[in-house]
Amino acid sequence: MVEKRVLCRERVRRVPKQFSWVDHRLIRQEHVRRCDCRGLALYLMLVTVGDAEGLSYYSDEKAAELLGIGMADLVAARRQLVGADLIAYERPIYQVLSLPVLLPKGGAA
Repeated sequence: MVEKRVLCRERVRRVPKQFSWVDHRLIRQEHVRRCDCRGLALYLMLVTVGDAEGLSYYSDEKAAELLGIGMADLVAARRQLVGADLIAYERPIYQVLSLPVLLPKGGAA
């Protein structure tokens, strides 16, 4: 068993007032497997810039610029996230959604 220890005590993260968090179920329930790198990059950006309700008003142009991708890639990433039920989008508003409840593989809840 690996012993947990702080590697760099002077850089221990403190949660700032504007901290945005990512639900661990994103990994544990394999939501990340439903998206490629573009989709995950957009998701991370939206989680980071979203307000307390997960809302972001960044324009498509600004989001594409920040992510270093073209508009076609941004549109594809957004479609992917909407299809994965991770975000809602009504121009110009993005909303990061609470993660959907997934049923265990091979059975009902």
